[in-house]
Amino acid sequence: MAEENLTAESVVEAPKVPVPPKMPPAAAQSTDKVHTWPHLVKVEFIIGLATTLFVLIWSIFIDAPLEEPANAALTPNPSKAPWYFLGLQEILVYFDPWFAGVVLPTFIIIGLMAIPYVDINPKGNGYYTFRERPFALSVFCFGFLVLWISLIFIGTFMRGPGWNFFLPWQPWDAHKVVALTNLDLSMFVAQVLNIDFLRTPVGDAIFGTLIVGFYYSLAVPFYLWKVKTSETIQKLGVVRYALVAFLFLTMMGVVLKMGLRLGLNIKYIVKYPWINLNI
Repeated sequence: MAEENLTAESVVEAPKVPVPPKMPPAAAQSTDKVHTWPHLVKVEFIIGLATTLFVLIWSIFIDAPLEEPANAALTPNPSKAPWYFLGLQEILVYFDPWFAGVVLPTFIIIGLMAIPYVDINPKGNGYYTFRERPFALSVFCFGFLVLWISLIFIGTFMRGPGWNFFLPWQPWDAHKVVALTNLDLSMFVAQVLNIDFLRTPVGDAIFGTLIVGFYYSLAVPFYLWKVKTSETIQKLGVVRYALVAFLFLTMMGVVLKMGLRLGLNIKYIVKYPWINLNI
């Protein structure tokens, strides 16, 4: 009897081994994904060959718009960079060379590097639709397709002799001189409001600093206004929101500076002559 009880107590029920689910047949599996090779690479290779053939045939029948060999004794007026650098050459009109050639390109590189860290939208991974990524696509289309292409367009078709600005219907006058009415923003306000303090270097620096500071501080009330109702801003957090807002306001600041220069001949917003810093 004791042996029977011992045997019954010593028997342990074997654990149940989970049965793996049956895999659906190959025909029933989802086919919304394909391999990069050979499907995508084959199509890209064919398109690349077709594009090369098109450019080759085009170059046979249409000559490149080359000028005569360079002559050191005869400098063309205006001297323009290749079209893909004309945007950078045009932006030199609105900012100091160090700012247009160093600071702004650095901000562009920093912005591109920061995209993976500030992008919190999981949608559109590998593809882009405006419905799923309205802010990202809007900023890209404005920054590149509108702002950068417009700089190239202005530099190509609206900059004539002396790098003067000409509207499309105006003839290029080689005798036109640079306008001598370019003013700093502080001088412009001083003339309108008759404030002599703004004509001094200290007044110019203080006024310009307040204007630039006020412009960038606009991101703060917008954050406080939207932080409780916008899920995107809540997910971004303060640090990432500050970086996105700074880069976005800087891009829009370039547009504002262009408008002030073309419309009112405003040269600088703020000047610090003691350290040779002009914006």
